[in-house]
Amino acid sequence: MHSADRLARLFLLPLFLFVAAFFLLPMVRLVGVAGSGPNGMAEYLAILTNPRHFATLVATLALSAAVTAATLAIGTVVALFLARNRFFGRPLLVSLLTLPLAFPGVVVGFMVILLAGRQGLLSSLSTGLGMGRWVFAYSMAGLFAGYVYFSLPRVLVTLMAAVEKLDPALEEAARSLGAGRGQVLRDVTLPGIAPALMASGAIAFATAMGAFGTAFTLATRIDVLAMTIYTEFTLNANFATAAALSIALGLITWAVLALARNLAGSGVAAAG
Repeated sequence: MHSADRLARLFLLPLFLFVAAFFLLPMVRLVGVAGSGPNGMAEYLAILTNPRHFATLVATLALSAAVTAATLAIGTVVALFLARNRFFGRPLLVSLLTLPLAFPGVVVGFMVILLAGRQGLLSSLSTGLGMGRWVFAYSMAGLFAGYVYFSLPRVLVTLMAAVEKLDPALEEAARSLGAGRGQVLRDVTLPGIAPALMASGAIAFATAMGAFGTAFTLATRIDVLAMTIYTEFTLNANFATAAALSIALGLITWAVLALARNLAGSGVAAAG
């Protein structure tokens, strides 16, 4: 047996113990708790049979899809510009755009309140201009803004790396054949960075599906799946429902990540 094979076998036990302690055992326990309530195994269908839970699921899916679409659109434009242009202050601008990576969700929610809360900047400006009080921090619009702000740096970093690896000769060849900017973008650039788009889009969707800190900070009129799980677990002490909803949230997010990985192949796997 080669020394490399012996070394690999030596690490199998710690690897198994790590996976068992931090993944298998918690998941087995979560599945057991979900089926231990008064409804038994039917608790797994609560997200479909309970109107409130189903509405929360639909709202969470719609919000996550909207955040993903907006983040990809903004991130693609910014990544193309930054990757193709060199100018004074560019490193500082990139640092500022990636600054939200350092913020937890609670801080992002607080920033949304400072911008669009009852005493926020937009509220003060609109009141001063005689246009009423603009407040949207405590609604889905506020959560949407917070999630986009939170997800954009993650998408931007991935897309910038993909654009910089794209061969400029391909675009030059397309332009030399008479293709316009829109055609080059549609037929050359976007297909070239498609794996990165799928990878970053899947990450943005998964982040929006399970993000809790921002929703908790803005939770006056927001009902998303993460907040519903928190409410069932802490306020209602309904552990079975909270566990079933958690499993449903995890399965949906995992399915989206798996789909993106299968569509884009190794590009998503490497980026994720």
